Amino acid sequence: MTERELALGRVSRPARVRLAWRILMHDKARTMLAIAGVFMAILLIFVELGFFFAVPQGGMLFYDNLEFDLLMSSDHYQYQAQPGQFPRGQLDRARAAPEVAQATALYFGSAKWRGGVDGKWPDVFVIGLDPRRPIFKVDSLNRELSLLERPDTALVDSATRPMFGPLTTGRVVKIGDRSETIGGRYVLGTGFMGLGVILVSDQNFARLFPYRSLDQVNLGPIQLKPGIDPDRAAAELRKGLGPDTRIFTRGELEAHEVAYWTTRTSVGLIFGSGLIISFVVGIMVVYQTLATQVSRQLPQFATLKAIGYRDRSLDGTVITISFLIVIVAFVPALAAALGLYSVIRDETLLPVAMTSPRLAAVFVATLVMASISALLSLGSLRRADPAELF
Repeated sequence: MTERELALGRVSRPARVRLAWRILMHDKARTMLAIAGVFMAILLIFVELGFFFAVPQGGMLFYDNLEFDLLMSSDHYQYQAQPGQFPRGQLDRARAAPEVAQATALYFGSAKWRGGVDGKWPDVFVIGLDPRRPIFKVDSLNRELSLLERPDTALVDSATRPMFGPLTTGRVVKIGDRSETIGGRYVLGTGFMGLGVILVSDQNFARLFPYRSLDQVNLGPIQLKPGIDPDRAAAELRKGLGPDTRIFTRGELEAHEVAYWTTRTSVGLIFGSGLIISFVVGIMVVYQTLATQVSRQLPQFATLKAIGYRDRSLDGTVITISFLIVIVAFVPALAAALGLYSVIRDETLLPVAMTSPRLAAVFVATLVMASISALLSLGSLRRADPAELF
């Protein structure tokens, strides 16, 4: 500290950092323990936040790969794998609307895959569609749809779990009561539709599920003609269709999926609560460390007060200590989070990724955590009264 700083009764920023660092290094074991606790809290925030946003994104995975402007569904639609059913005639009416270029019927079902590893019969999610109507954004998949015109042929999602056995082209596997030939594989991701997903033609779907009528549709992706406003087209279609169907724009569908997974399931409660708990734990760890450090260094702080240093300068030193702890813990927590995100993607196939907004949000939360901890611990610093200690 310079003579000028002593005269002014304040500590410059570089000197404050050096003082804070020396206080932390005075008891290295306690400091490392605090950094480890904050590291775990920040890592938990990364993981909880990753799951919180990845779950709704997993629900949108199939939709994100579909080419549509509007989506028709039953009024009982809950989420992707439980869309309900509506009459095909409603889709035909939508197809006849002047603003509609194409409307396609999708059929969803679940059947036993009688060819799993070790004799297991896992459930496979079956999507039936008209192979003559390309509806995917992936051109390579649209080209493969022609294979579904072959009798008893299916395309298998490459993300289907290993428990289903080899997904080699030409393999014949029994699905339900019928033998199906794997015509190829495609890359989309299974999302929340199940452990395994296959595409079949609508005619093949009817053979796999003889109790299902193709007159009852699960979803109807609608493509509009160029230049048509989706919101206006959705409003017009809703007027002409009965109350037994719903029309979603892409924005409305995404909002519905996010609301479903975060408010109507345990996802929001579990991961939202986890975020709050991790944040509070981080605050308490830093606070306990600061309070202990201030208590142990009270004579030194009292000495600084006695020679003329202002409370504001000493408060800044405590805040600096808090920031140093969380910043040192943040870097390894980020590295560990990147590794965990990779493991989560591989094991759950959820689209967990480190985005710039997420990184910024956690860093800001970390600084807020440090600020709150410092403010809580300043009360201990007020007890550094030179008249009492000397």
